[in-house]
Amino acid sequence: MINVTKTYLGDINKFKTYVEGIYARGWLTNHGPLVCELQERLKAFLGVKHVLLTNNGTLALQVAYRALGLSGSAVTTPFSFVATSSSLQWEGIRPIFADIDSRTWNISPDHIESRIVSDTTAIVGTHVFGNPCAVERIEQIARKHQLKTVYDGAHAFGVRHAGQSVLKWGDISTLSFHATKLFHTIEGGAIITNDDELARRVYLLCNFGIADTDKIDGLGINAKLNEFSAAMGLCILDDIDSIFEQRAEIAHRYQSRLGDYVDFQQATPDSELNNSYFPIGLHGEQQLLRVRTALNNKGINPRRYFYPSLDTLEYLQPQAAQSASRALSQRVLCLPIYPGLAHDDQDKIIDTLIAECSLGPISFKDTAFAQVI
Repeated sequence: MINVTKTYLGDINKFKTYVEGIYARGWLTNHGPLVCELQERLKAFLGVKHVLLTNNGTLALQVAYRALGLSGSAVTTPFSFVATSSSLQWEGIRPIFADIDSRTWNISPDHIESRIVSDTTAIVGTHVFGNPCAVERIEQIARKHQLKTVYDGAHAFGVRHAGQSVLKWGDISTLSFHATKLFHTIEGGAIITNDDELARRVYLLCNFGIADTDKIDGLGINAKLNEFSAAMGLCILDDIDSIFEQRAEIAHRYQSRLGDYVDFQQATPDSELNNSYFPIGLHGEQQLLRVRTALNNKGINPRRYFYPSLDTLEYLQPQAAQSASRALSQRVLCLPIYPGLAHDDQDKIIDTLIAECSLGPISFKDTAFAQVI
């Protein structure tokens, strides 16, 4: 089976060496030396001021909302993984959806302002498939209405915008280091901020509110990363340049052959992307289902991201219908992309897709390809 992704595991001997060190120290969690090393290396690699590791990306979002003191409602995107909005609801913050830009697939600044209400305290955007949001315009809106900004950067590891890490934007950005991500710690995540005081609050929130052995400085939970996960992260980080290069090559191969048959997400200007996913837009849901079935029949397992549009979820109602997100969610399919995907396997994916798309009329003459790094 060729799945939509395949976890990259790195050098097993290097991982064993890290594990032997864990055994020798007997220090498995609670801000161990490997966690601290990974945090420092990630700060340098990403070019950000504070990286605080968490045990998953969803908790990273929940801690971010707590650290910022959010309440009431937040304007967010309906085209994202469910955790973006469910984490808000879980924390007692009402998601209000603003529709997306049909080209970049991110939350549209043109729709955000009209969705702000009296109890709105934040804008929560997602860099969908690693494509940066319109961060400059969102910041202007946030300043005008005195709102906090949070970016779900689960897909945006290593992505750059305007010459710097896209994670520098907003009050807080979060990352997911789940095993399906291009950089992972088996399970894990991170909170990124440039604010020293905000970083201090995040640290306390992730550590039960414990400031030191004799002092508890407010409410907190346990969101800490463990040493075994950090060991995996260090192994993956050693190979990250090769991971980026292989993904870029696979993405280019798709783009060069599929441009006449499918629609591609349009890259945000002045951005360098990471090819964390390879999404395609098909003509509609009927064609998507036909293509998926044809691929499944050949042992290929693409995946629908993101379906359904989150404004349709029952537990988040009432919501105004977000038409662009609903339409897009019915036609986006992510194709397999991961280091080690063989050319023959990729050609089988491409040939199958072309054969199915050729059965019906479709034209995307004005398609803009996503940039690759």
